[in-house]
Amino acid sequence: MTRLARLFAWLLALGVVALPLVAVLNGWMAPQRWPLRQLQVTAEYQRVSAEQVRATVAAHMGQGYFDTDPVALREALGAMPWVRQAMVRKRWPDRLEVLLVEHRARAHWGRDRLLSDEGIVFRVPGAGELQGLPRLAGPNDRMDEVAALYDHARQQLAGIGLALEGASLSLRGSWSLQLKGGARIVIGRVETPEIRLARLIRVLPRVLASETRAVRRIDLRYTNGFAIAWDEPEAQGSGVASPVAAAGKELALEEATASRASVTRPVAALPTSFTNPPSRITHHGFST
Repeated sequence: MTRLARLFAWLLALGVVALPLVAVLNGWMAPQRWPLRQLQVTAEYQRVSAEQVRATVAAHMGQGYFDTDPVALREALGAMPWVRQAMVRKRWPDRLEVLLVEHRARAHWGRDRLLSDEGIVFRVPGAGELQGLPRLAGPNDRMDEVAALYDHARQQLAGIGLALEGASLSLRGSWSLQLKGGARIVIGRVETPEIRLARLIRVLPRVLASETRAVRRIDLRYTNGFAIAWDEPEAQGSGVASPVAAAGKELALEEATASRASVTRPVAALPTSFTNPPSRITHHGFST
């Protein structure tokens, strides 16, 4: 029995080795003998089209079941724009299955990249021209903080009728917000920008209620108050901006330093004998 068992084992091993060789010699494993006839694709087709998928598969698929490399095909599909993950599997005898998962853009990140809803930064052609996405920017390792401030500020500002377009954090750690329409809120270098924003939201509706001018910039880098730069209307009949407005356009609020004296009450209106319009910049204090 022992000799028979060993003989059987040797014959079995010989058959395992010889069978593929015989199959090749007889054309049993030739690509043309086992063609892939079915392609099953599971995808969302939000940013990637079915035509793109079929073209990529056709360009990297072999002639049949045995010479089609799933790894190479997966890499080709994964390199397509907007594809986050690709899975490829062969099913005997003639089916190829493809699963694609797309990135879902949550926001712009910097100038030419996008941020997905899973916190992945990726590039696609024409990313900068995509509409309807907030614009975020900052160091990559503080991405979560920038996104969190945007979500918080968007909700808070919406409560007083302002629409937020973006949030950014500079390399020096200075926070700022961009409103729809072009106005900017400079928060400054603080550990908790939400505190300064909360103070602004408490006071700003009363300030805006008495103003007809549009806000150009709000500077929160004060201990007990904030400054507002206003957009001045053009002087009637002259076709040019008023002297005060023209001078104000050259003023950069970001040059203000922390050493600037805080103003704890609104600046009084200019005397009636002053011929120019009111100043483009007003300071407002927080009540204690």
